[in-house]
Amino acid sequence: MAYKTPDVYIEEVSLFPPSVAEVETAIPAFIGYTEKSLREKNDLKLTPTRITSLAEYELYFGGAEDESIDVNLKDEEQGGITITSVDSVEIPAPNYLMHYSMKMFFFNGGGACYIVSVGSYNDTIVDTGPGETKGLLDGLKQLEKEDEPTMIVFPDAINLTDVDKYYALMNASLAQCSKLQDRVSIIDLYEEDTEALRAKISANLGETKYGAAYHPWLETSLSVSFDENTVTIKNHTLVPPADSADPADPADPAVGLKGKLLSAPEIKEQNNELYNVILAEISKVSVTLPPSSAMAGVYAKVDNARGVWKAPANVSLSNVKQPTIKITNEDQESLNIDVVAGKSINAIRTFAGKGTLVWGARTLAGNDNEWRYVPVRRFFNMVEESVKKSTYWAVFEANDANTWIKIKAMIENYLIQKWRAGALQGAKPEQAFFVKVGLGVTMTAQDILEGRMNVEIGMAVVRPAEFIVLKFSHKMPEA
Repeated sequence: MAYKTPDVYIEEVSLFPPSVAEVETAIPAFIGYTEKSLREKNDLKLTPTRITSLAEYELYFGGAEDESIDVNLKDEEQGGITITSVDSVEIPAPNYLMHYSMKMFFFNGGGACYIVSVGSYNDTIVDTGPGETKGLLDGLKQLEKEDEPTMIVFPDAINLTDVDKYYALMNASLAQCSKLQDRVSIIDLYEEDTEALRAKISANLGETKYGAAYHPWLETSLSVSFDENTVTIKNHTLVPPADSADPADPADPAVGLKGKLLSAPEIKEQNNELYNVILAEISKVSVTLPPSSAMAGVYAKVDNARGVWKAPANVSLSNVKQPTIKITNEDQESLNIDVVAGKSINAIRTFAGKGTLVWGARTLAGNDNEWRYVPVRRFFNMVEESVKKSTYWAVFEANDANTWIKIKAMIENYLIQKWRAGALQGAKPEQAFFVKVGLGVTMTAQDILEGRMNVEIGMAVVRPAEFIVLKFSHKMPEA
């Protein structure tokens, strides 16, 4: 302030440094195919859209595709009476998994997320294609423009018909994570083949440290979506409706007993009890899904309850009957530790009395001491992004001691909070982290002339106790 007139002047002196505003850590982006993609009159195809609930998803993107179901009936003689019951229910594996995956995400603790619809149920699932054909890679490219997402999930990619295209897409996802440094990719195993993942996933440590793979798939408690008009009843002994054939014509195969295929509503007209039995049997057939969507929910649940530094493991999965493959301790040895390429695969296992648990917390860089664990990678992502965004105020500020002190105090105050919350190791703050900035410390005079302000931050992040070793010995009796 320039003083020109005699008077009393008031100046407010700022003593508090700026603060670091922490970014969200559990905002997954789901890229796949949806029933629709419409909000009011706006087409949401290839438009990353933020939602916060399953109801909101269904409002904009619809539900699951109705599956065609074949129900085979059987007749049994009991006391001279023919009893008709369901022999088997044949339901093909769903082609489109986005809606089921969203259910698993929200059931397992998920909240806010992004949806990138790349097409409808009339489209073929592709990675990408020429002309107007859009695919999953196009959705990934659109997601790169969004700053908030911290995880990438591809619910429908597992139904690509080519394993090479699938892992090319996963590698493109890892490359985006490495480029942006603010997100990780949760990866499913194509056809549950562990060797294929290790052979075809990226070997670049700069990329694998941004991904985590989970195995096996999950038999969920979700029922298959269907329209009763698409349920075909076979091997029935019911007389078909009068208007479906001429009962006087003995040559008609629908006359009398078997031959004509009926729908569920037609069965309902003749035998409501059997109709209800059929629907009950259909509801028992559950959907099998790759685990990535449920894991995205687990990440969100653990982040909210404990913090991003807590490993998303030893956590029970909701709405899961069992994994499709039973993994033993011996099986997990080769999954957890890959002595050749270091590409760790996290196991999902069932334990007596505990249910289905996530039993691994490694990134795909499982042999790397720096980036071996998922919580370490994700904690660094959070701190890096939070500090980066909170230091924009210093761009074009004077590159002098006043600015350096403010920057250092801002970051130190933030990291002290994380240390007190249990995210950093050490009995004292100076044992948990360091922040360095200044001439002769992190910068030379040439750096200042060229407009660079270098800030160095080191953190001792807590790591999960993956192996707990209990040692017992005999103690000799004392006189």
